[in-house]
Amino acid sequence: MKIATINVNGIREAVGRGFLDWLANQDADVVCVQNLKAKSFELDDSILYPEGYEGYFLDAEQDGVSGVGLYCRKIPKAIMYGLGFPQCDHEGRFLQADYDRFSIASFLMPDGSDPAAKQSFMAQYQEYLAKMARKRREYIICGTWHIAHKTIDLENWADNQTTPGFKPEERAWMDQVLGPTGFIDTFREINRDAGEYTWWPALDQDQSRERQEGWRIDYQLVGPNFRRHVVDAWIDYDATFSEYAPLIVEYDLTL
Repeated sequence: MKIATINVNGIREAVGRGFLDWLANQDADVVCVQNLKAKSFELDDSILYPEGYEGYFLDAEQDGVSGVGLYCRKIPKAIMYGLGFPQCDHEGRFLQADYDRFSIASFLMPDGSDPAAKQSFMAQYQEYLAKMARKRREYIICGTWHIAHKTIDLENWADNQTTPGFKPEERAWMDQVLGPTGFIDTFREINRDAGEYTWWPALDQDQSRERQEGWRIDYQLVGPNFRRHVVDAWIDYDATFSEYAPLIVEYDLTL
């Protein structure tokens, strides 16, 4: 099973830069997208239902911000829209597809431009993550968490210790999620190297992404029982339809 996650940073702009061509060539079972910045009813059928996929979307109430989606080859048994608290649901930040054995979610954390709002979200989300970890059902949570966890997860970490996304309290929160709460960072199960990034704040399209200062703020998290199912994980640096790069993980599972 192959799952991809990508922050498109505006779905229509990403389509104009080749997102649908990229999607057609992935042979992915599920593609999680974040930061649509558009209402789903505004989108063409070519975006809503690309060949081979069913699209599901949760829009933000405010125009031009956030929103998440799932492109699924196999129709899920159920779709869960939101997490039940207004900050998440009204801003279109969590969408979950339920299959027989596990669930796959597309998730978008607030970026931290409003620190108090991000802290409030993290506190409420932590409660939900703890409940998920106690359930018998397994979860694969994909998306932009807007936190670089360790110093190897961003290029210029020493100068960014007070920057949203690398503040001590944010990293401590990720320590909790990836520690006592019990979730696993699938990418780090495969790749422990520094210099692996999914977002470039000031991307220069004329330079190779590998030579620019980036952050790894996109994740696919699973519970401890799924650690053994992670086969491979990589970042697709050749996909340039967004300031973010897709994170792709293969699991020895089937939908």
